[in-house]
Amino acid sequence: MGRNSRKNLPLYENVKIVDVGAEGKAIAKVDDLVIFLTHAVPGDVADIQITKKHRRFCEGRAVKFHEYSSDRMEAFCEHFGVCGGCKWQNLPYEKQLFYKQKQVADQLTRIGKVELPEILPIFGSEKTTFYRNKLEFTFSNRRWLTHEEMNSSDEYKAEGALGFHIPGLFDKVIDIKKCWLQDDISNQIRNAIKEHSLKNNLEFFDIRLQNGFLRNVIIRTLSTGQVMVIVAFFKENKEDREALLEMLKQTFPQITSLMYVINEKGNDTITDQEILVYSGTDHVFEEMEGLKFKIGPKSFYQTNSDQAYTLYKVAREFAALTGNETVYDLYTGTGTIANFVARSAKKVIGIEYVPEAIEDAKINSTINTIQNTSFFAGDMKDVLSQAFINKHGKPDVIITDPPRAGMDAKVVETIISAAPQRIVYVSCNPATQARDLDLLNDYYSVEKVQPVDMFPHTHHVENVVCLVKR
Repeated sequence: MGRNSRKNLPLYENVKIVDVGAEGKAIAKVDDLVIFLTHAVPGDVADIQITKKHRRFCEGRAVKFHEYSSDRMEAFCEHFGVCGGCKWQNLPYEKQLFYKQKQVADQLTRIGKVELPEILPIFGSEKTTFYRNKLEFTFSNRRWLTHEEMNSSDEYKAEGALGFHIPGLFDKVIDIKKCWLQDDISNQIRNAIKEHSLKNNLEFFDIRLQNGFLRNVIIRTLSTGQVMVIVAFFKENKEDREALLEMLKQTFPQITSLMYVINEKGNDTITDQEILVYSGTDHVFEEMEGLKFKIGPKSFYQTNSDQAYTLYKVAREFAALTGNETVYDLYTGTGTIANFVARSAKKVIGIEYVPEAIEDAKINSTINTIQNTSFFAGDMKDVLSQAFINKHGKPDVIITDPPRAGMDAKVVETIISAAPQRIVYVSCNPATQARDLDLLNDYYSVEKVQPVDMFPHTHHVENVVCLVKR
């Protein structure tokens, strides 16, 4: 195996890609050296240029392929390799599921170090394209240029872009022509906004200088056929703002909720901003198993509606409810899981950080004539206290669906103190889930593990674990 020097970092030749590891990156090995790289598939043989050295591993990129894996597929999206999404398009879906299942097993074993039952086969997604119900697009006054464009003799204008951030570059945005993640009405709306904006010389946002007019667009497309569009402006310009919003209203009667926000902050989050209605309603509805769920502009809802149903059925099954239990639903969001399991429980208590989401959760109970739920807003580690449990009753079952960071250590301590018979832990990050399982291990054993694929063509995987009191 040959080795050359390039900027003091080695080039390894004819290296076989052997596995997939953290964050969906491919793994190659040269003697005892582990190399992580993107856009490669197990079975590929390539020359790998090392780009960064760490103490225990290196990062690299394939600069020449000598042999392609029999598993390799042609990517279907023109933005593949530049856009940060859908990095596994070059892997068959059944292989994606294999590596996701393996990821869950590896992380629960390596990080959790707890005794596990046989992990149940992963539930794949019936839809592998156009499966998302929400996307957020970013305006930038300078379009990201591909290597081909930069090396071309043609002159490319640095015109505005409306698309996704380039991975690892906060100020670079790739212009998206067609995204395969969301119903095509999303592409039509986004492209119409860009065309109108360029035609009318509207200023695209400059994230470095913090100036411009157009900032972000959020599009929700629901299985009910409803569509929500939120346009975020950096500053108010009533004439231009109303012209853009009116164009959307007239061009797309499918939009049932057209909203806008003036966000003058240094970051793109709008949960702390006033979001105003231009036309239609200030909400949309999703449906699941006969239940209706109200979703507002600040609400969290699982972004793959069909697989959310699969996920919630697993959580309900693992909870093993008989109708006599008090259930705590931690990180309840808009109360989807709480309301979904309520008809099988005596009482359900939901806790969530975002007040607007809690109000939606209460409305969701009302519109579904569910009367055995209560919802509370606040920081989980502050709300879920022994005093709270004394007041509202000891939980028989706790369902927890925390963010990627997992549960705060104080929350884990309170759960242990509350001593429910069962814990159903829904996670979008098996690594932090494994860490929390280790903290619970002296008091709870793992009874079942069920991975669920919510995000085809990405390395992300949801995992549901059922724990029973020792």
